[in-house]
Amino acid sequence: MLKLNKIKAVYSDVVLALTEVSMLVEEGSIVALLGSNGSGKSTTLKSISGLLKTEDGKLTEGTIEFDGKRIDKLNPEKIAKLGICHVLQGRSAFQQLTTEENLQMGAYLRRDKDNVKRDLDQIYEYFPQLATLRHQKGGYLSGGEQQMLIIGRAFMARPKTMLLDEPSLGLAPGIIGSIFAILKKINEVEKTSLLIAEQNAIATLNIANYGYILQNGRVILEGSAQVLKNHEHAQGIYLGLNSVPPRL
Repeated sequence: MLKLNKIKAVYSDVVLALTEVSMLVEEGSIVALLGSNGSGKSTTLKSISGLLKTEDGKLTEGTIEFDGKRIDKLNPEKIAKLGICHVLQGRSAFQQLTTEENLQMGAYLRRDKDNVKRDLDQIYEYFPQLATLRHQKGGYLSGGEQQMLIIGRAFMARPKTMLLDEPSLGLAPGIIGSIFAILKKINEVEKTSLLIAEQNAIATLNIANYGYILQNGRVILEGSAQVLKNHEHAQGIYLGLNSVPPRL
């Protein structure tokens, strides 16, 4: 469904962020994109969603395809309309809108109002905590509640593929487990493909089918989630302690 073919990304025409990054997100799959801060995870997601252009960045080589169509030349709105939703790092809830208003904003491109109401009810089933907070302003929610909110808002767009940037950032372990369990359920029930960029390798690989590890803007290791969890060099690579082994 989503294919990156040897993309190279730069900022301000001088800062090289990605080099020959290739990856595949198959329809209905969960793919982990792992690496430390500065490894290129966020830039990869922004390259896909088109947001790279808004930060003085651009692709200088390679292509990105979605459903067999090239999208790397499209603007973010057109990419979103094709069915890609980008959940940014930092829990970007609309602070002055209520929980329910935030969720409804996720459906602003949709015209099927009856289905929007059904999907809103579905979100409250996935995240019962949000149902009790539907009239609470987004700015007053806890970090975990805001993370649930922005994932729910992304779901309201009914995307084919969700890009999630550090969904566990700053959250307690118990909350992380709950959120990742719900992401897994959304994938299984709704058949939504997920590309999850994370530093929390174990939590992500526990729900993923496949994974890629980035270091200094390059894919240095890839394989099934089980293979990556058991690979003798993976932890060292993730921490930047070992030399780069051959690709799996």
